[in-house]
Amino acid sequence: MLHPPFLTVSLTLLLPLAALGPAPAAAQEGPPDGALVIVGGALRDEAILERFIQLAGGPEAPIVVIPTAGGGERYDRWYAGARRFRRLGVQDVTVLHTKDRSEADSEDFTAPIRNARGVWFPGGRQWRLVDSYADTATERELHALLARGGVIGGSSAGATIQGEYLVRGDTSGNTIMMGDHEEGFGFLRGAAIDQHLLVRNRHFDLLEVLEAHPGLLGIGIDEDTAIVVQGNRFEVIGQRYVAIYDNSRVLPNGGGFYFLQPGDRYDLSTREPMRLELGGRAFATTVKKRP
Repeated sequence: MLHPPFLTVSLTLLLPLAALGPAPAAAQEGPPDGALVIVGGALRDEAILERFIQLAGGPEAPIVVIPTAGGGERYDRWYAGARRFRRLGVQDVTVLHTKDRSEADSEDFTAPIRNARGVWFPGGRQWRLVDSYADTATERELHALLARGGVIGGSSAGATIQGEYLVRGDTSGNTIMMGDHEEGFGFLRGAAIDQHLLVRNRHFDLLEVLEAHPGLLGIGIDEDTAIVVQGNRFEVIGQRYVAIYDNSRVLPNGGGFYFLQPGDRYDLSTREPMRLELGGRAFATTVKKRP
């Protein structure tokens, strides 16, 4: 596991502090039947993709790759993001892309999603996914895929789009946290998801979003790291760290976030983090709720 130089102090201050307590009024929710694999970008750890393939049903499962966030005019079956799945043994990979919302609303275009067991969103700019697919048959089929037990995954922009609140969705640049696109696909409800967290020094950026929208759960994921969401729980896998931003808690040191490491679990319904080396128990036993 990599430890960026600036992380030493942050972990010393924040990692032991996970705060517990009653579930918030508006609980966060993962998909009841399917699964999500949400990656913080710069994906190199093939074990993360292998987990996605396993959740889809193995190498024989049909996989759809939607690279629209990348901004290209066209993508074909030789797109690098599709070849990567083939190198891992996936036999049935379809690349699906359009900028035409009427096409995204058609039965012909969405047919591969209806047949798929998994859909993967690579990186780019998440607002392009919104412009092409929000409130179309494509988005509806993505939710239907989860309802029948499939898996949706994505990295960088493909991570952020999975939250309900869309951060860095402004068309003028990715440094604006609350911009002209603020609604994601909501596969993980009640949450805002940021990526490239520590490598790009973004670990304070979600604080302004939580200040404006205090009921949200903020999840910041570093590069080459993922959360695997099944039901109302997720597990951290990969190489680095995930930060949790939770306005319903007061952390003992007054900090605005704390870190989870690979192997840690998190209960979305109670907002409790758990660590296997502690026997699967939560980090702490006391909490002071915010007024």
